Amino acid sequence: MRKTNSPKKKTSVTVVHSLQEYEDRQISGSLEEVDAIIEEALGGTEDLSVRKFLIFGQHRAIMYGFSHMVNHVMINEAIMRPLMQPPYHLQGRSIPVEELADVLLQETLYHDDVSKENNVAALLRALLGGESVIVVEGLGEALLVGSRNIDKRGIEQPATEQVIRGPREGFIESLDTNLSLIRYRLQSAELRVEMRDIGRRTKSKVAVCYMEGITDPKLVEELDRRLDQIDIDGVLDSGYLEQFIEDHKWSPFPQVQYTERPDKIVANLLEGRLAIMVDGSPLALVVPTVFNQFYQTVEDYTERFLLMSAIRLARLVALVFSLVFPSLYVAIISFNPELIPTEFAVAVAGGRAGVPFPAVVEVLIMEVSMEVLREATIRLPQQVGGALSIVGVLVIGQAAVSAGFASPITVVIIALTTIGSFATPAYNAALALRLLRFPLIIMAGVFGLYGIMIGLIVIVNHLLSLKSFGVPYLSPFVPGDYNGLKDLLIRGPLGKMKRRPAFLNPQDTTKLAGTDDESGESEKGLPPLETTRPSPS
Repeated sequence: MRKTNSPKKKTSVTVVHSLQEYEDRQISGSLEEVDAIIEEALGGTEDLSVRKFLIFGQHRAIMYGFSHMVNHVMINEAIMRPLMQPPYHLQGRSIPVEELADVLLQETLYHDDVSKENNVAALLRALLGGESVIVVEGLGEALLVGSRNIDKRGIEQPATEQVIRGPREGFIESLDTNLSLIRYRLQSAELRVEMRDIGRRTKSKVAVCYMEGITDPKLVEELDRRLDQIDIDGVLDSGYLEQFIEDHKWSPFPQVQYTERPDKIVANLLEGRLAIMVDGSPLALVVPTVFNQFYQTVEDYTERFLLMSAIRLARLVALVFSLVFPSLYVAIISFNPELIPTEFAVAVAGGRAGVPFPAVVEVLIMEVSMEVLREATIRLPQQVGGALSIVGVLVIGQAAVSAGFASPITVVIIALTTIGSFATPAYNAALALRLLRFPLIIMAGVFGLYGIMIGLIVIVNHLLSLKSFGVPYLSPFVPGDYNGLKDLLIRGPLGKMKRRPAFLNPQDTTKLAGTDDESGESEKGLPPLETTRPSPS
């Protein structure tokens, strides 16, 4: 195809308004009229390619497509060649224009993604989406050819969700590729994928995935209702949707989980949740979401339950540690130093000698400095970021102690708190805890241990009031669910977690069938396997 050399036409309306104006218009069969409509709607954009040719040497036709969005090799070999060189059985045959569309679809074109369309607005949307449009003189229908070919990066290991034991594949920006990764792992006829366009101008493709027969239909209806209410110019990432569909927009705690791991999405689908993916975003959303999902990882289920239960508890301790430790230090140093052993109190007092600030101000300064350093490390180039983090932690920390700006024990406290926040697998949950540290430190500096207790009571009360798509945020702890408690603080054996979480109200509650107890006796009454070797005959 070649680019048009026609001058741009200045129009007073945008593309989206033009599409809305063409909703009720149909193709008349005139090439000149269709060309004028495309020129008016797209404003004579320079990257639109136009190819004029004759079909079978008889019928005038034009092919439209954006040159940087289509697969030129496929168009040349599977579309243009058979259209300009008719098959052997059609050579020398005069084909009426009213029969031409069926002949092209059924006897000529080699491509599998070709459809007919007579609505002008649908034709323009397909063209903007990367498809090629073929218009034939005298034919009241255009042919839409699925020729989209966008350059994309290869499938790589997720950058933010590293695992030791588990798949190494992560989502990329292409929605089609992401859906194929899910289908590859979940080869079930019950998997449903609903597509929609969101964004008045971007028309971003959004896919909603769920398991029919497992997922509660009311959850699907509620998600559809919330997505239908979104009216925005453009959706550039799944994070846009997250902010529109969450229940409590002023809460620091995330009510929608995101992930770039296909295996994690499949696991959530099998539990009865829904997944939302946006074309152009490598992060998929999962709803409903409860708090315990933010300290669980894929490795919790790929390794033995005793080992991973201990690691999960350590991860949970680190989560609480990163929230409370700085404020606890401030409260004890400022109000209750008698709680510290005498020898250690003397060492702390000696380290704080010469520090001109009270403990609360000192901790706040160090916390703010650490947040600034962390943000700078993220924004800098990768080659420089690692060096800056080492310089910031070692050199600046040691210089602050030597200058009397901070005490050694404060540097240790802040360092341990930062390490504890890094142990939280979910970045958005760790960010919420980092934000809540500051009011807790201030409360501790004003009221001591009483301030910490008041702050924790407020946080827990807020968590109890949160819901995600009607599901209590602290489920299955509150309200209590026996089967859900097997996968809360510790992870029970896979053979014991036979039912899906009750708080999701799944249609099919049974997840596992098989052995019912440790003796090996199955639910169907089969005898346990023989462990002794049979004697030779």
